[in-house]
Amino acid sequence: MKTLLLAAALTAPLATPAVQAAPAAQSVAPARGVVTSADPRATEAGQAILRQGGTATDAAMAMMLALTVVEPQSSGIGGGGFLVHNDGRTGKVETIDGRETAPAADTARLFLGPDGQPLPFAQAFPGGRSVGVPGNVRLLAQAHKRWGKLPWKALFQPAIRLAEQGYAATPPLVNGVRIVSPIWANTNFDDARALYGDAKVGETIKNPRLAALLRTLSEQGPDAFYTGDNATELLRVATQSRVAPSSMTAADLAGYRAIERAPVCGTYRRYRICSMAPPSSGGVTVLEILGMLERFDLRKLGKDSPVAWHLIAEAMQLAYADRDTYLGDPAFVNNPIAGMLAPAYLRQRSALIAPDHALGTYAPGHPAGAGRMTAALSSEVPATTHFIAVDKRGDIATMTSTVEGPFGSQLIANGYVLNNELTDFTFAPEKDGAPVANRPEGGKRPLSSMAPTIVYDRSGKAIFSVGAAGGRTIIMQVAKALIAHLDWGMPAREALGTPLIFFNADGLVLEQGTWLAAMKPALEKLGHRVTIGKLGLKANAVEWTPRGWVGAADPRSVGTALPE
Repeated sequence: MKTLLLAAALTAPLATPAVQAAPAAQSVAPARGVVTSADPRATEAGQAILRQGGTATDAAMAMMLALTVVEPQSSGIGGGGFLVHNDGRTGKVETIDGRETAPAADTARLFLGPDGQPLPFAQAFPGGRSVGVPGNVRLLAQAHKRWGKLPWKALFQPAIRLAEQGYAATPPLVNGVRIVSPIWANTNFDDARALYGDAKVGETIKNPRLAALLRTLSEQGPDAFYTGDNATELLRVATQSRVAPSSMTAADLAGYRAIERAPVCGTYRRYRICSMAPPSSGGVTVLEILGMLERFDLRKLGKDSPVAWHLIAEAMQLAYADRDTYLGDPAFVNNPIAGMLAPAYLRQRSALIAPDHALGTYAPGHPAGAGRMTAALSSEVPATTHFIAVDKRGDIATMTSTVEGPFGSQLIANGYVLNNELTDFTFAPEKDGAPVANRPEGGKRPLSSMAPTIVYDRSGKAIFSVGAAGGRTIIMQVAKALIAHLDWGMPAREALGTPLIFFNADGLVLEQGTWLAAMKPALEKLGHRVTIGKLGLKANAVEWTPRGWVGAADPRSVGTALPE
């Protein structure tokens, strides 16, 4: 089942009773404001909010709520996310961490079986044990308080209409159902099967329970999610799950807080790049990849050069080795971010990369400030979603949101999917006698790969933003989009469509059905083990041009971009 999941590619008033996901522009003409998301109905929700005079944050939050309805396999209020915000007037970048949190009673043995060995992923993710305290509603409220303009209630109206009137099921939703339908075949997940089990592309799905909850939240505020009737129902579903009940309590829910964190920033070429800091590993790892590539002339090599992709692959694997060893929730782990991004350390790591042969072994380095930790992989699966809004002031809200794998824990509370985000912890708490940074612990936030990113030019103006979905591939989707845009001069949509190179235990993976796959022999001659594979990709971006902002959605996805 784990292999099946990891291979899956998930990829204004509305007039019709069932809101269709009709084909729409994946890239738009320049405008003073723009929105882009992974689903046309969510993009339309963001556009409607901008046209009502809302801010980028208002529009992004409306998209997040709409995605709760139309993209339940990937994201929603039952999960968490990370938001990066740019102030268009000052250039100040700030972030909010809405990552899910382990219940206080959880321990490092959360995903160990009776024999003390890590559980198989297929056994670990369904049911209450994998559910983290959701963070998206607190994130939404905090972002709206900081940067919102329209009334709180207004942000919910597009999502409420979608849930009440119904919406047409998309291929990504139906594909998600196909992946998890063997799990739903038993009697443990009746609510999920009843709501989505018979979904066919184009058929109407209505969700009256979710509509009712969204209306309550719009009228009573975020506390109505974390306390009261919804909290009671969430706890009932999670703690009374017939599969692996959760230890979550009312205190866990009521005590959840979204956290404003300093962004992680670095330079690449002449640009300043800012992203999310831990508990997301995305920003640090993207910057480490780019930092190692700084000394190579990728612009001159060009996208058609196997050597360019070899260099990218080497930097990727070295950066992931550090990521998997040292990063975790900063409340529990001393993240050596300054050491990992120090110019001297990046030069040291980059010196391991030779243009004419593969390193072969990719061990973590020893950045300043690192403690005694050991590398161990977590089990992120390729779901999640990303969306971006830019308003007429130049404010940018770029957010990645998730419930983890297709349909999260498979549990439904009041019409929304409960996440399985705790499976992003590393199941084995120790390796070779050393602690694992991303081990499960009560009150801890699991490490993520989400990387909502903003690029600034030398004058301090934001000129590009990108983010992606796809589990551990998120980091490389963002990194290759930045390289394609900044080094190879590609516009946003072309940068998103650039093929992906990734890796697994068997070596490099080149995206199936793309021109990059033809480089397999050349990369093998450089010493790489290479396979061709299907990679679940879904990214979104915006770019500044002299005529205004342009939005783009990944050409592999059903996502769209719309002007204000």
